[in-house]
Amino acid sequence: MKKANIVVLAFALAFSGFATAAEEEIPAKSLAELLELVKEGKVVNRRENEQREREFQANKANQQSELNKARRMQREEEAEAERLEGIFENNEQDIAAKQEILAKRLGSLRELFGVLQQVSGDTQGVFEGSIVSAQLPGRGDWLGEFAQSMGKSSKLATIEEIERLWFELQREMTESAKVTRFNATVVKVNGDEVEQEVIRVGSFNLISGGQYVTYDINTGDIKELARQPAARFVSSAADLQGASAAFTPFGLDPTRGQLLALQVQVPTIEERVQQGGTPGYVIITLGIIALLLSLERFITLTLVGGKVKRQSANAGTADGSNPLGRVLQVFHDNKDVDSETLQLKLDEAILKEQPSINARIAFIKIISMVAPLLGLLGTVIGMIVTFQAITLFGTGDPKTMAGGISQALITTVLGLTVAIPTVLLHSIVDSRAKGILHILTEQSAGLIAEHAESAGK
Repeated sequence: MKKANIVVLAFALAFSGFATAAEEEIPAKSLAELLELVKEGKVVNRRENEQREREFQANKANQQSELNKARRMQREEEAEAERLEGIFENNEQDIAAKQEILAKRLGSLRELFGVLQQVSGDTQGVFEGSIVSAQLPGRGDWLGEFAQSMGKSSKLATIEEIERLWFELQREMTESAKVTRFNATVVKVNGDEVEQEVIRVGSFNLISGGQYVTYDINTGDIKELARQPAARFVSSAADLQGASAAFTPFGLDPTRGQLLALQVQVPTIEERVQQGGTPGYVIITLGIIALLLSLERFITLTLVGGKVKRQSANAGTADGSNPLGRVLQVFHDNKDVDSETLQLKLDEAILKEQPSINARIAFIKIISMVAPLLGLLGTVIGMIVTFQAITLFGTGDPKTMAGGISQALITTVLGLTVAIPTVLLHSIVDSRAKGILHILTEQSAGLIAEHAESAGK
């Protein structure tokens, strides 16, 4: 046992000596030097320990006095804690008794304050979503604090707070019936902030610069719309912006922005045409061609019809600038032939006039038949796109199918829009052409009858 203690002590001394040497950063080049360092460390440690023992013995009396002082303070603090605990229990009993008395005295007023707290919270939400706050910002901030304070600490509302809530509710109702002008910062579409006049129409719409603007309830900013609704609504907003008195018609949104948002999303004619894709552009091109051809044929046949009518009134003189005049010229050139030969020559002259009279009318008819077929083609293409979107993304998001459905419906509409007026235009110009040909045939038959009568005499 003694041998083991000696070994442990040797290791401890070696370790302490090594630590002392390490602290002093004394290098040891060999084990002999290390042993000397350990011995020196042992001597130093013994001296330090002896010094500590002498200091401890000298301060032993002071330590005893400090201990006695700490114990005395502990007993005093324990007594103070017992006294405070008793006071705390008495206070709790007093609070419970006073709360019971308060509950009895409040009676139905407690329910009133509960309703007041609920109304305060609801009113704050109403104020935050009302465009009246664009003109009167920050009016609902105190309501949230008021409702929270009443809920957490059971604080009773004062007469001033109740009257203030009453005033704010009454002001909201009063402002909802006013058309007011005020200056505010309007955020443009490009992000610029401009100080300009804003008109508030009750709690329904905001107008600035003759256009509709919207109120962002999250940021409290007045923002310009990315796109305005239909022109008839914008014109009413411009009229109201420039009005000074009297009655002015105005496109009011009673849903406080929902209908306006839907109107803004309504696509324009240009956007609808773009939804039709390539078939839609082809249909529109054919419609324009059909319209131009119909106008050209209508004007030309109207002028030719007028010349033919004037020529029929003056059948004695043949004018070669109109079809009937050229037919009469053939009659005057062949008066000496028999009736059958004359009829053949007049029929030949009428046949020569038919191509110029019926020119391009058949193409108008073809367009009226091709336009619906192109619309059907666009419908099929749109449905293919829709089914491909369903295959890839499923039916969870309707927006993925909206593009194909729009193309399918728009091309059908464009095809019918082109085909229906084209059929009417074809009927008009075709009836004009047939009327001219009828006059030529009628005059030709009259000339043959006249020639036959003169030959019989």
